[in-house]
Amino acid sequence: MPARPHVFAAASTALLAAAVIPATVLPALAVPAEAPHAPASPARASPDSASVDPAYRALRSSLSVAASSAPSPSAPSTSAPAFSAPSFSAPAASAPSASAPSSAPPSAAAPPDRHGAPKPAAGPPAGRESFSHDGSPEDGPVTASALLARAGGCDQISNGQYRTRESTAPTIPVCDAKGAVFWKADMDIDCDGQTTAHCNSAADPYYQDSTAYLQSDGRALNPEELPYIVVPLSSSIWNFRSSGIRGGSVAAVIHRDKVEYAVVGDTGPPGIIGEASYATARALGIAPDPSGGGVPSGVTYIVFKDSELSRLDDQETIARRGDELAKQFLRDN
Repeated sequence: MPARPHVFAAASTALLAAAVIPATVLPALAVPAEAPHAPASPARASPDSASVDPAYRALRSSLSVAASSAPSPSAPSTSAPAFSAPSFSAPAASAPSASAPSSAPPSAAAPPDRHGAPKPAAGPPAGRESFSHDGSPEDGPVTASALLARAGGCDQISNGQYRTRESTAPTIPVCDAKGAVFWKADMDIDCDGQTTAHCNSAADPYYQDSTAYLQSDGRALNPEELPYIVVPLSSSIWNFRSSGIRGGSVAAVIHRDKVEYAVVGDTGPPGIIGEASYATARALGIAPDPSGGGVPSGVTYIVFKDSELSRLDDQETIARRGDELAKQFLRDN
């Protein structure tokens, strides 16, 4: 049967083509899938020659010779890595590795650090009192030390000096300041005014039942209840009215660490200075006895200019205005 050899030859040719074409094409397509650091070798790209018949080997050989004249995509140079396949251990600058993205956000987009957190409440260290720039507690009364610091020097306003007693030499000047005048002297006890249990003619041989300035009901001041000070009558030494001082002017009286607010309530001899009521002395811790009380020195009298009160016996107003004027004095001096 002559047709059979022809059919067999055609079938053999078809089988050989089916075997050769995939074997020569697939290695070229499979090579780029290999890791760059392990290029494909001929042994892995070629089937075992022992399992192929002589016709297959002859055709493979002719195809290999033709392919050897063209550059092989499966054999990258080992001296320089291919830029199209960056190394995972050393990525090229133009193609950053996608397999290891950075997990840290850019520093510009970082959340606020501790500097953005609310600051602790301002205030003094624990155990320490807070003081304002004028030396007094921010939320408290003016201190004696703060007032004394502002009354440290003396811009003398009096034409001369005063005595503390008739028997002493004149050594006390009246000093000028912004909003006030002041002097530093002793304290004698003035019990003049309304008769009380401790202020009367029996307790004070110099007692008088009148005062230069009166309380709101027209009566003399009460020396045992009302803090007031005595200013010397106007003279060639000093005229208190010319300094803005009048009856009812507010004063701060300081002794040691205590401050007592008072009013100008009486006048005394023109050449003597340093006297206050029984109530003023008691509030400052000074013995108030009109016969043997008082102190020989260490008392500062600060009288605020143009601070006259309409009611000299209103002690609540005296204390409030005194604190206000004292703070203003600290700010101004």
